[in-house]
Amino acid sequence: MGLRDRLRRSRGPDGDGTPPPPPVTFIRSDTHGAEVIRPPSLDDHPIPGYDGFLSPSDPRADTKQRHSLDVFRSGNRSGRSASTSSNSPGRESTAKRLSQRLHLSRSPSSSDNVPRNLPDIVLPEGTPDDDPEVAADRESQWEKRATLLAKENEKRRSRPPTPVHAAAAPPQLPHINLADDHGRGYGAADPSHRSPSPARVVSSKAIDEDIQQAIRLHESGELEKSTALFARLADPKGANNPLSQVLYGLALRHGWGCEPDPARAVSYLSAAAANAAEVEQLALQAGLKKGGAAKGELVLAIFELANCFRHGWGIPKDPIAAKQYYETAANLGDTDAMNEVAWCYLEGFGCKKDKFAAAKYYRLAEKNGNKIIGNSWIWKEKYDPDKAGKK
Repeated sequence: MGLRDRLRRSRGPDGDGTPPPPPVTFIRSDTHGAEVIRPPSLDDHPIPGYDGFLSPSDPRADTKQRHSLDVFRSGNRSGRSASTSSNSPGRESTAKRLSQRLHLSRSPSSSDNVPRNLPDIVLPEGTPDDDPEVAADRESQWEKRATLLAKENEKRRSRPPTPVHAAAAPPQLPHINLADDHGRGYGAADPSHRSPSPARVVSSKAIDEDIQQAIRLHESGELEKSTALFARLADPKGANNPLSQVLYGLALRHGWGCEPDPARAVSYLSAAAANAAEVEQLALQAGLKKGGAAKGELVLAIFELANCFRHGWGIPKDPIAAKQYYETAANLGDTDAMNEVAWCYLEGFGCKKDKFAAAKYYRLAEKNGNKIIGNSWIWKEKYDPDKAGKK
């Protein structure tokens, strides 16, 4: 018997009376019973022109081309209406999950917390970076950028009120002695006799001593007394001291001797940055190549505001603003900010990924004594400054 006859014989009875093979029965069972599954039959639903073999003209064949990457497509395919695609939550959610896992979602290119007119840092070409004049010019430009960031940031925040901790300060704490614009001293027990303009006085010997006293109280574990003294020094209607405003803001953020209040912490950090920026701006306007009277307070406030934007402490998270603030503080000498902005460039946080820029700031941090273990890759030759145009 030939192969064709055997195949024909397997399909049913023919002239020799051979019975057909027994039917196959599919049974689905569970703990409660069993169910016979009957697949659809061609006898029940005949298809015109179908002879039992697949062919290009088979009416059951799907003539639509199959896309191998359909899983990456959005729910709204071409030829389908928006209403149809909106009824496919599974497909849409899958697309969202894939875009998030593959980092395909686009991040905003700008931030409301970063001024649109932020100046670029422009340096003369062909001059070595370690040239003293170039270094001074670079620092001056970054300081102008820092003052602009600080002043614009304060416009978006409300001026901090008088700290409640100031009234709770223990009576044995020393009085704050301030100096007016002519160097004359006066007592701050009753600040209502004077309406101080913000940041006109950076500090004084008495204020510095009070700050050191507050730091000693903090380090000895007397956090409530320390925070109360920082509050008095930070009071915008009193001493209005920028460094104390930074330290009081940190106390509010982390709950050092008080209830945590991240939102008020941001307002004090913003006030500190703006006050220090005003002093630096006055120095620059007076003809100085760069400021310096309140540079430390300005850089510290800028760095801590960057942390707020990065982690969402007291304000919504803003990667773009965090990166800009970190980079500004880094170029003004803050070694922690150098490492943080390097991480931003390495991970693409608030910017495009740039390993060359990341290596540059990691190297700068190490040269200034802030080394991170495991960063040996930054010293590879391909990340040298002279390879900048060849990366």
